Amino acid sequence: MGKINPNIKLVLFIIALLIASSSLIYTNYIVKKLSIEERKKIELWAEASKEFKQIDLDQKLSLTVFKIIHENKTIPVILTDADDVIIDFANMDSSKVLKKGYLERQLQVMKTNKEPIEIDYYHGQKNFIYYQDSFLLRQLVYYPYIQLGIVLLFVLAAFFAFRTSQKADENQVWVGMSKETAHQLGTPISSLLAWIELLKIKGEDEELVNEVSKDVSRLETITERFSKIGSKPVLKDTNIIGVLTSSIEYLKRRTSSKIDYIQNFDTENSIIIPLNVALFEWVIENICKNAIDAMINKGTMNITVTENTKNIYIDLSDTGKGIPKRKFRTVFRPGYTSKKRGWGLGLSLAKRIVEIYHKGKIFVKSSEIGKGTIFRIILNK
Repeated sequence: MGKINPNIKLVLFIIALLIASSSLIYTNYIVKKLSIEERKKIELWAEASKEFKQIDLDQKLSLTVFKIIHENKTIPVILTDADDVIIDFANMDSSKVLKKGYLERQLQVMKTNKEPIEIDYYHGQKNFIYYQDSFLLRQLVYYPYIQLGIVLLFVLAAFFAFRTSQKADENQVWVGMSKETAHQLGTPISSLLAWIELLKIKGEDEELVNEVSKDVSRLETITERFSKIGSKPVLKDTNIIGVLTSSIEYLKRRTSSKIDYIQNFDTENSIIIPLNVALFEWVIENICKNAIDAMINKGTMNITVTENTKNIYIDLSDTGKGIPKRKFRTVFRPGYTSKKRGWGLGLSLAKRIVEIYHKGKIFVKSSEIGKGTIFRIILNK
């Protein structure tokens, strides 16, 4: 399976944007409508108090407060006189009203946010009702942002599901192909081993038989590699310097004599790291063979090893045609190849072996068109 269709990503993003935008617009509309309705309620209560013309002022005030407290169950209100002395209040935080200065601070907040409702009594006396939005209305303001977060989580979950499905399909293809390849190689390898024994019995050229034996042994190694794809490989403490040295020696004997291999490390040194030798040799071979193709069988292959307390760094550089910067990641995708022949699986396998099996990293460190490329492998000590 190929990578996720960019159109699917775009559609998911547009859907999320539309849901969030429409939700925000609609919720703001509802908030404004409810805010107007709440003010009308307060104004209605203020008007009701004025209808008690025939009752003395103290009774009138009591009835007004009674209506505010008993009919209003959600809107926080504070009733004051003309000098901002608090007469009564309703729907305030019961756990804080007894604290000194709490009501006064809330009154200042209400003055800042809302215009007060004036109650003009006879004899020139005035009271004011200050209020703020109900708890439900204040919570509603945050609703579109919560919904946006949920939508984003949905988009991320959908994207992750696509990626997981894609990876699962890719893994099935890799495992199936690898197991089948290992199985198919088994029969001819067995036959070749029998022919080698026959050649030895007949006393054929010993050097020639030895070289054939080495190649058959290599085929057995390749079969072992394929059989391990899909299974958790065993990592053993191994001298990485020895593995690199033997891999390069093998390549020297089987590639063009016009390729110069320069080993920028002490071959007598020893750096022990957890490694699966059969798989890691495959990585080195794949990168080197790609480099040789890029150099058209003529050039220089530099292998440099450096280390620190935690990691070992292996740089493999060539003098080939180079890779465009936009293709630095593309080269590791299954099926990518710049050659007319080939499946484009070498670097993809290398990345899988290094990053999944060895928990390391592999990437194009640098490249210049017409001058060459440097691949870097980072492995944990």
